[in-house]
Amino acid sequence: MAQVHPVTEPDDPRIEGYREVRERDLAGREGLFVAEGRVVLEKAVRAIPDRIVSVLVAEKRLDSLADVIANLAPGTPVYAASQTVMDRIVGFPIHRGILALGRRVAVPAKRLLAGLPPEALVVGLVGIANHDNMGGLFRNAAAFGADAVLIDAGSCDPLYRKAIRVSVGAALTVPFARLAPDEDMAEVLAAAGFEVLGLTPRGEVELSELEPAPRTAALFGAEGPGLPEAVMARARTVRLQMAGGFDSLNVATTSGIVLHHISARRNSRT
Repeated sequence: MAQVHPVTEPDDPRIEGYREVRERDLAGREGLFVAEGRVVLEKAVRAIPDRIVSVLVAEKRLDSLADVIANLAPGTPVYAASQTVMDRIVGFPIHRGILALGRRVAVPAKRLLAGLPPEALVVGLVGIANHDNMGGLFRNAAAFGADAVLIDAGSCDPLYRKAIRVSVGAALTVPFARLAPDEDMAEVLAAAGFEVLGLTPRGEVELSELEPAPRTAALFGAEGPGLPEAVMARARTVRLQMAGGFDSLNVATTSGIVLHHISARRNSRT
């Protein structure tokens, strides 16, 4: 069982990393991230226990979190504060009363792809700027068995606190890599043996007719502009048939439909 350290003052230097959470979310945390909520912490404890730096909880939540705290890596500090003090530390009423600091690990995209199995599914994200969408995309990637997520340099941070929360912790469990600004996503994927699929209303093949390759990468772009033309020029384009004059959906919703189809076809082969 991890040792619990009481915190009685909001300016306690031991919990510096939790101070003014929202502002630091925007400014960055120098190699760290913040995770929020019991479900997210449970997944982090199972998937990346060695990367959890510390935990901060409201005193009233200690008993209900005893089983989770017991599974933390030995030596991981747990700080407990009254709800009032915790609210003052983070800068707003933190109703869930559970935060954790984690250590980021950057993996080069080519190394990540090289370590995937012969049959693999990768989700590629291009220009995703909304953290809710980012979280939803990671949640769908986890739900439908994607092996990895590849993110372009212009997309937002999947380890932003809200993105982690919306992903229900999937951003901490699905392997991902971010491309450098000069790396071309379609080129990197093709070099690793992936068939690259680009989702667009003008797609050459309807999703229901798609038979995915053993190594498939499904690329999703920002709502509105979608995938850049340069990316689609190097991909097999796929469309979703719709009714009522609609030609597109929310990008996270689209990813759920597409990944379900690919996952079902993969499972039928095995």
